[in-house]
Amino acid sequence: MGIYEELVARGLIAQVTNEDEIRKMINSGQAKFYIGFDCTADSLTAGHFMALTLMKRLQMAGNKPVALIGGGTTMIGDPSGRTDMRKMLTKEDIDHNAECFKRQMERFIEFGEGKATMVNNADWLLNLNYVDMLREVGACFSVNNMLRAECYKQRMEKGLSFLEFNYMIMQSYDFYYLFQNYGCNMQFGGDDQWSNMLGGTELIRRKLGKDAHAMTITLLTDSQGKKMGKTAGNAVWLDPNKTSPYEFFQYWRNVGDNDVLKCIRMLTFLPLEQIDEMDKWEGSQLNKAKEILAYELTNLVHGKEEADKALSAAQSMFAGGKDSADIPTHTLSDEDFGENGIGILDIMVKSGLCASKSEARTLVTQGGVTVNDEKVSAPNTFYSQEQVKEGLLVRKGKKKYVKVIL
Repeated sequence: MGIYEELVARGLIAQVTNEDEIRKMINSGQAKFYIGFDCTADSLTAGHFMALTLMKRLQMAGNKPVALIGGGTTMIGDPSGRTDMRKMLTKEDIDHNAECFKRQMERFIEFGEGKATMVNNADWLLNLNYVDMLREVGACFSVNNMLRAECYKQRMEKGLSFLEFNYMIMQSYDFYYLFQNYGCNMQFGGDDQWSNMLGGTELIRRKLGKDAHAMTITLLTDSQGKKMGKTAGNAVWLDPNKTSPYEFFQYWRNVGDNDVLKCIRMLTFLPLEQIDEMDKWEGSQLNKAKEILAYELTNLVHGKEEADKALSAAQSMFAGGKDSADIPTHTLSDEDFGENGIGILDIMVKSGLCASKSEARTLVTQGGVTVNDEKVSAPNTFYSQEQVKEGLLVRKGKKKYVKVIL
């Protein structure tokens, strides 16, 4: 089985252009492909996993990745899949986020001469003269076709700004520029990017002739990937300072029964033969599959030592243990206590288990909060400094724990 066939078997490919040629180039290690990452935050998320593992798989097969940091396109904001306009970031924020992305990508991809390349589209987009760019590429885009594109549909309902309308042209220009200056002959992206990506393929064809072999592949599971990136309204970050290795492990340990084997197939590097055998698992065996998924991905992002500690902590909690030092800990200060101590609602919010007191109140009244294995029955429950000094093991739902100490 070639690498292209493996990508198909893992359920990663949605749509392609020039499939026979793409298969031949990827399987022979002749593809030089790019994937873009707009740096809207200072850390990659679990939602970027598909792209990162894809780049790693293709590099292992001899192909050359180009990791495109969107320092320029982030200044506009991708409207795909959005019902509102993205927050405008300063150039300083974008530059900082780009540096954070670079450090995290190096855990997945090997950069260097003859290996992967990292570029930033701010280097060419920010220097463009608007009128010159319009004259160079404007005639290659049909406004009628652009307005029919899937990436604009949701934004059209509430009002698509002219700022966002330019995003497709900028993304298309990226492929055009990389094709000419870096020999990049292929682009990968999510299925919601199909219209934007075809714009780049068509721009190359119209500007450089029909013999310019520029190919496009979209990942079937991009929408699934974006769902993976968030849980309970909070992003699951790859930065351990934002999402601890234990929390990261627990996120994957808690995926749904219907998703666990799909995630193992798409995101891990376990052999397909082993995964095919796991497809037969059911019932309690799915919990073992979730543990395998969580361990493999934590190992990939945070290393074996952190993955081992997270696994040990999770197993300790499952067995009823409370002594693992690897469970997330939140430290309260004297200032957090009032005359009556500190309330359970404040503990839930300060420890990060809940985003607001109203959410915490709902959980308590529904019986979803325990402290030291005792269910908290009233939202007005308070704890003294002496109680907290001994340590409180606070649990939200069945599987999310935090140790609260003074």
